[in-house]
Amino acid sequence: MNYMRTAILLAGLTALFMVLGFAMGGKGGMMIAFLIAAGTNIFSYWFSDKMVLRMYGARAVDMSTAPELVGMVAQLAQRANLPMPKVYIIDNPQPNAFATGRNPQNAAVAATTGLLQMLNRDEVAGVMAHELAHVKHHDTLTMTLTATIAGAISMLANFGMFFGGGNRENNNPFGLVSTILMAILAPMAAMVVQMAISRSREYVADRTGAEICGQPLALASALAKIAGGAHQVPNYEAEANPATAHMFIINPLSGARMDNLFSTHPNTENRIAALQELARGMGGGGGYRQPTVQPARGAGTPPGGPWGNAGGGARRGPWG
Repeated sequence: MNYMRTAILLAGLTALFMVLGFAMGGKGGMMIAFLIAAGTNIFSYWFSDKMVLRMYGARAVDMSTAPELVGMVAQLAQRANLPMPKVYIIDNPQPNAFATGRNPQNAAVAATTGLLQMLNRDEVAGVMAHELAHVKHHDTLTMTLTATIAGAISMLANFGMFFGGGNRENNNPFGLVSTILMAILAPMAAMVVQMAISRSREYVADRTGAEICGQPLALASALAKIAGGAHQVPNYEAEANPATAHMFIINPLSGARMDNLFSTHPNTENRIAALQELARGMGGGGGYRQPTVQPARGAGTPPGGPWGNAGGGARRGPWG
């Protein structure tokens, strides 16, 4: 079902890409847009995860650099019956996290230093379990491809704002005014598509993540803390690339730009209420057990604490 949804989504975004190309350059512009969209789709399928991780300056960590975080993810992945994903830390003060990858065999989870410094063990486990739920449901393919294609649409629209509509010899029936209108509406339409795929999947990932970690209330507490921190601490990389906002567990955008008109996430209070209801249904049973992970004998604690050091200047994490 997720693969069918991804195909339909890509077809819709490609069609939007072509309409924008036609508005800018007639039939020739539509063909060029189609070729760009096709190339972007192919490239995105294989490399979009690496692009997003590089965009945010994510640094890969392992058992030697962040033993407790990697050990936690390994245990949660085992509970979820998933292959071990790659683990990344992003040197960013805003508390947040996301997952990426075209399938569970090529998945990655990333957490910011802000999240690791603000949340306790159980809350971090809840967040990582939420991201693994996206991996388990194959959401990451849709999320990452959408981010890349929607970003391309926004760039093409911006290009049209500066250069489109001026050629009267291409049989373009839209004219300058319609071209400018399309350049404005196209990225907004892409955001609507993102919103449509994001709201429902977040509730499902919350529920599955809570079941994986065994503590719905820990995930609920984490969502409350992340939402508060995300509103107070700007994420400049996300502001510069709003098409990736739907990938994060909480919307990373400040809302100061029009990009936030179409929220890609459901209301945090509603998500918390759903998790509280789930906790009542579970009867408070189950709980995340911290894996016993010790540094190699004589190695001591890695620089930057057990979470690792993403950029040379990160503070020690809460497990330090």
